[in-house]
Amino acid sequence: MNQDRTQLIKERLQVLEPIHLEIIDESHFHQGHSGNQSGASHFRVMITSKKFEGLTLLAQQRLVYSAVADLLPYPIHALAVNTRVPTSI
Repeated sequence: MNQDRTQLIKERLQVLEPIHLEIIDESHFHQGHSGNQSGASHFRVMITSKKFEGLTLLAQQRLVYSAVADLLPYPIHALAVNTRVPTSI
């Protein structure tokens, strides 16, 4: 089931035209946590995009959260975000 959620995140983030996109399911770190009990999941996203150029880190993260907003708080309970611009690779 989390593979389906990973795919949903990936689909939503295509709007940012990622050069690199890695989505990690971290739900197993949160067993017994309230978000796990409801069936929602915890993920980490590492994304590199030219769309982040010239933006503050906060603005970059807002773009990511905006792209997946319809998935929060369910089926995604928590999303950690690491953004990069291509020049910082």
